[in-house]
Amino acid sequence: MPSAVPATEPTADPAATAFDQAPAGTPVEKTDAQWREELTPEEYRVLRQAGTERPYTGEYWDTHTRGVYKCRACGTELFTSNEKFDSHCGWPSFWAPLAEGTVRYIHDRTMGMDRVEVRCSTCDSHLGHVFDGEGYGTPTDQRFCINSVSLKLVPADDAGQ
Repeated sequence: MPSAVPATEPTADPAATAFDQAPAGTPVEKTDAQWREELTPEEYRVLRQAGTERPYTGEYWDTHTRGVYKCRACGTELFTSNEKFDSHCGWPSFWAPLAEGTVRYIHDRTMGMDRVEVRCSTCDSHLGHVFDGEGYGTPTDQRFCINSVSLKLVPADDAGQ
């Protein structure tokens, strides 16, 4: 299981915009007003306030389209369809992120639970949670349970555009 990492303040280029991918390793920092202007109210609630969308309502929970899933807030590539699997939990599930360092982990004790929150390493947006040892038979025995509203799927056919 990923070890919880204490939250750190992001520092970065305030000129980056939503859906533009920040160069690797370049953190994105925006004011609360900028995030509110760029994101829909639901995107803001989930990505910036660590909310959760209702199960079985998100755009990608049952999608099987091949492609790359980017952070909806900053455009960083986070997951691919190769690691997506059907967990039947109501949210998109992945057994690993795209690459080491694309997400970060925070020990989350909210709502009376003890779990590990997953955040975008580039813009510090809330993505969902990761769970270990649930018996899904994936290569990592992990389930990254991610809110659809936190992601933007770029289908494999559109990846070069």
